[in-house]
Amino acid sequence: MSTHSTYDMLRHLADSWGLLVMTAIFVGLSAWPFRPGAKPLNREAANSIFKDETDV
Repeated sequence: MSTHSTYDMLRHLADSWGLLVMTAIFVGLSAWPFRPGAKPLNREAANSIFKDETDV
């Protein structure tokens, strides 16, 4: 019988690589609005609160 259970293996994986993966996802999603092609979309989103429902 194995001394390491599936739970122990998954917990070790989450402790070691899980934090790294979550940090990489956080950094990627945080940097996404600052990519070069996003300026027009960001401007449109920022000004969308000033549009009336009748404006198209």
